[in-house]
Amino acid sequence: MEAAAQEIYHGPKRKKKAKADAANPPRRGTHAAESVGASMGGGQPYPMMLHHSIANLAIFAGLFGLKSPHARSRVTSALVLFMAFAPDLHEYYRTTINGLYEWDANQQRAKHLKRNFRAAFSVFTTATFNFGPITVTLPHIDFGNLAWGWCVITALGWFDPDRGGHLILWDLKLIIRFPPGSSILIPSAILRHSNVKIQPGERRYSFTQFTPAGIFRWVYNGFRTDQDINTSASTTPQERAQRQADRAARWQEGVKMYKIWQAGR
Repeated sequence: MEAAAQEIYHGPKRKKKAKADAANPPRRGTHAAESVGASMGGGQPYPMMLHHSIANLAIFAGLFGLKSPHARSRVTSALVLFMAFAPDLHEYYRTTINGLYEWDANQQRAKHLKRNFRAAFSVFTTATFNFGPITVTLPHIDFGNLAWGWCVITALGWFDPDRGGHLILWDLKLIIRFPPGSSILIPSAILRHSNVKIQPGERRYSFTQFTPAGIFRWVYNGFRTDQDINTSASTTPQERAQRQADRAARWQEGVKMYKIWQAGR
């Protein structure tokens, strides 16, 4: 991560980012960050890959290559946790994402969607590298994510986890020790979260995996946007009303995918 950060954020680009941050402070924090993978939103007609330069894509390919057994362990352990603690939600992610990529493969276009990791390793379409080098996030929610969905946060770097880097879940009033190499899955669209500052001279990076809510809507709509359906002449008033009712019920259907775990007695 450190080498990749230095390659992407060389002197001029780092200065440019600092100037931009001063003019418009980022919502999540002033650390360097890049998101990679599929996106859907902001008026896009269909899901597309986030744009990056060829040089940066080569760097990301190296990070996603999972040549290191430690990298493989971090990614696969998050998948196992997801499957173990929320099997129904994991299956919803898996079938939705598989449907997305199958649909995309049948489209006649020059650029297709690409997975960040093989399907066996991850059920998320998108990832963010927080390149730091001092990644200290401000309290925020990820409102672009699925309301009842989960995202994976992995802490990386060289810092004393007893003195900093803790994960704060504000709404639950929890402060969690979060050492380098740790991963956690949270519903980041509804829980405000941030992390504690680290000590001078230390380095903290993080890596998150998620799937934008817009992708779930796209697949749920039969690979169409809400606007396409609502403005279509073939959509009847009754169908529009039913869609509104379905949307209102989706939250309840979504939280039913959670499991309730009781400690052994």
